[in-house]
Amino acid sequence: MPSTRPSHPWLGLAGWWLLSFAAAAVGALASIQAAAFYGRLVQPSWAPPSSVFGPVWTVLYALMGLAAWCVWRQLGRPGRQQALVLFVVQLVLNAAWSWLFFAWHLGGWAFADIVALWLLLAATVVAFWRVHAIAGALLLPYLAWVSFAAALNWTVWQLNPLALG
Repeated sequence: MPSTRPSHPWLGLAGWWLLSFAAAAVGALASIQAAAFYGRLVQPSWAPPSSVFGPVWTVLYALMGLAAWCVWRQLGRPGRQQALVLFVVQLVLNAAWSWLFFAWHLGGWAFADIVALWLLLAATVVAFWRVHAIAGALLLPYLAWVSFAAALNWTVWQLNPLALG
């Protein structure tokens, strides 16, 4: 009878965290000058201080990796592979956003990216939930934050048309 769990689950957790934080690192490379650039932009009154973003994203990337690991462990479950593919694709869009916004100053393209990210992330939440409900729930804070970030992206782009052409 085939196993329903991977043989080395803790290595799997390390791998999913590594993948999640690798996406974070790719985005961070684009954000090296983010504080100076972001500080020069007109912000809405409800924008959090820039010091909030790092800790929030650290927690979210940890939750993302944990959620993916929970799904990965469900060998033989219908939809498992598709859910993990969605997860990886949304990570790519996640990392791309920082390049579009902070490195290349493309507010409109960054907004298009974050809308696509939100749609893929919502699909990932549903797919994860179908495979492992806790995994889907672990992504809900990420979905909430991306929703907030999309509104912030739109507003900052609209307030700074010359800087974020």
